[in-house]
Amino acid sequence: MAFERSKEITRAFKRELIVYQRVLRDERTPVVAKLFLDLAIGYLLMPFDLIPDFIPVIGRLDDVVIVPALVFIALRYIPREIVAEHREQVAREDQATVSAPTHGRPPGNRRN
Repeated sequence: MAFERSKEITRAFKRELIVYQRVLRDERTPVVAKLFLDLAIGYLLMPFDLIPDFIPVIGRLDDVVIVPALVFIALRYIPREIVAEHREQVAREDQATVSAPTHGRPPGNRRN
């Protein structure tokens, strides 16, 4: 049960990353929102941290707090319709991938 839940959380996280990627490329997204999303990505990819990870608790906590805060701020500047439109597109594409034909084989049946 916990494994299935973690798989679903991972899928949802991947879908959201794709949504944010598309929102960044959308010309209707305000520049300020793009700046905050770019800052979040940049902070994640930075080779160093503002607070080093070897400091117990706080060193790891900064990544968990700063990145979501930047994404949250960016989403406040983006019109809800744009985000909803991209989420719907990603959900449709995800659903189409899940229901793709298996070429006559039952799901889960592998060729050896």
